[in-house]
Parts: sequence; C-alpha cells; structure tokens
Amino acid sequence: MIDSVNALLDEHTEIQTQLSDPAVHADAARAKKLNRRYAQLSQIKAAHEGLLAMQDDLIAARELAKEDDAFATEVTTLEESLPAAQERLRRLLIPRDPDDGRDVIMEIKAGEGGAESALFAADLLRMYLHYAESKGWKTEILDRTESDLGGYKDVQLAIKGNSPDPALGVWAHLKYEGGVHRVQRVPATESQGRIHTSAAGVLVFPEVDEPEEVEISQNDLKIDVYRSSGPGGQSVNTTDSAVRITHLPTGIVVSMQNEKSQLQNREAGMRVLRARILAKQQEDAAAEASAARKTQIRTVDRSERIRTYNFPENRIADHRTGYKSYNLDQVMDGALAPVVESCIAADEESRLAALSE
Repeated sequence: MIDSVNALLDEHTEIQTQLSDPAVHADAARAKKLNRRYAQLSQIKAAHEGLLAMQDDLIAARELAKEDDAFATEVTTLEESLPAAQERLRRLLIPRDPDDGRDVIMEIKAGEGGAESALFAADLLRMYLHYAESKGWKTEILDRTESDLGGYKDVQLAIKGNSPDPALGVWAHLKYEGGVHRVQRVPATESQGRIHTSAAGVLVFPEVDEPEEVEISQNDLKIDVYRSSGPGGQSVNTTDSAVRITHLPTGIVVSMQNEKSQLQNREAGMRVLRARILAKQQEDAAAEASAARKTQIRTVDRSERIRTYNFPENRIADHRTGYKSYNLDQVMDGALAPVVESCIAADEESRLAALSE
C-alpha cells in the first residue's frame, strides 16, 4: 500500500505543477480533467498525512504513558481510531471509475403498463429532480414526450454537478440508476382498487465534457426535420422544428422536439448523441475486459430490473444490494441518498474484493 500511496503523491505534485501553468487552462477539457484528478488525489494526500500524524501521536503517547498514567487514555483513544483511519485510506486507494466526475444525461422511458407506466415515469422524473436539488446540482429537461394523462412516454434530462471532486460527481451517484424500475400500486385509472404492476426504464450516460472528446463526422449523420407533436398527435407548432439525428456507423437515433427552434433541438440532440456514443464506446471496451466489468455493480444490460417501488406497503427495495426501506413516500420526494449510498458501498466492496484476489 505504501508504494501505491507514494506513486499517487508524486502524481499529486505533478498535477499541482501542471495546474499552475496558465497554458493548461487554455484547454478547458484538459483543465477540467486535471482538476478532477487533483481533487481525488488531494483526498488521498490528506488521509495519508492524517494517518501518519495519528501514528506519530500514538508513538509519542505510548512513550509519555510510561512516565505519566494520564496519557494512557490518549493511547487507548488513538489505538481505537487508527483502524478507521487506515480503512479510510485503503478505500480511497480503490481504483475509481474515471467518469465519476462527469455530468449526466438521463433518459426515463415508459415501459410495460401503458398510461400507468407513463405516470410512473413522471414520478421518477420528479424524484430525480428533487434529489438533484438536494445535492445542489443543476437540471435541464432536454426533451419530453407527454402522454394523454399527464405522464411521460419519454423524457431526457441533463444533470450538472457543482464539484471537481469525483466522489461528489453526478455520474458517481447516478450511474447505478440505469435499468428497469418496477412499480406496484393502484393506478389512477383503476376503478376497482386493484394493485397493478408496471415498469419504467432509466438510461444514464456520462455527458461528454467537450464536443471534441467524441469525434463525429458530419458525413456520418442523417438529419431529418419534422413538425413537433404533443399528446394524442396534437400539433405543437406549425414549423419543422423537431429534429431526428441518426448516427449511421452505430445506428444510434436521437429525436428532439422540446424547443421551438430547430437549432436548439439540434444542439440538444447532439449532446445526447455524444453521450450515447461515449457510453457505447465504453461498453464495447468493457465487453473486451470482462474481468473489469465484474467489479462493477452497474450493467450494460439495460433490461435488468433493479428496483421495486411498492406504494401500498410504502416500501422501496433495491434488488442488487438488498437495500429495503419503508419510506417510499420520502424517496419519491427526493430522499434517494440512502438507496444510492447502498449501491456505492456495494460497488466499493466488490472493488476491494477484486483487489485482494
């Protein structure tokens, strides 16, 4: 562990030197990446220095306790605190997902259950908006397709963080949300009071920092424009402002109609397209390194049922971590932190296990 720490401390010093160079900040993407890494390494440096200081204090307290019994209590306190300091440093040394500091593009799609599923998609959107607000993150709805009863058939959301520390990043917290979210409740459309089960899908992509990070040739794009439409096919406007972008090499299709401007819809569509292409590149790389993929809780299988929201019992259960709580009403109001923390903890445990193999 000492060798690992020393190498990271050397990297910390090197990045500190680079960040002092004004030329580095002329490249926004590079400066952002360096700041993220510097924030992560600063935590390791602080934890390491704190551990060394505690070890020195313990040695000194033991020496003083030989002459003065009053220091015996301090020795006991330091001995009890030392394992926690060692564990903190050990956890900080776990290889971190390089995308943890990135912002996020999230898509919520109605699934099985028709109108009820669309209403649940709207509830999930509200939950994520409140959770983001509690973290001080900024949100922007890029596009949405409303259902007849006020839900969403599909909604795309950008979430932007407020810290260079990867541990506090949006992707670090929301990457575990991708999958099928199952809901059990009495639908608003149910007259007999019967409990129905439906589902909505959530896709989460790390957002590209700078357009240049993912190269897209204009020759690889097929762009169609059409008129926007609302619930039931109702016309939203009479101009061809909606945009559909197809990336020919991958077959990825992005449609945007939220804005009245064709240019704004195109710009939003390109943001989503870059995020999807980046995610595909990473998934392809993960498929080639299955051992690395096994250390992560998240999966490229977007059909995975990850969580159940049981309204009659006020219960939420995460099927990957075993987390269960009976405060679903609070979770739907944005109190998602304990659920997310259970995913982070399980991910860390799996990474620690992989390091010891």
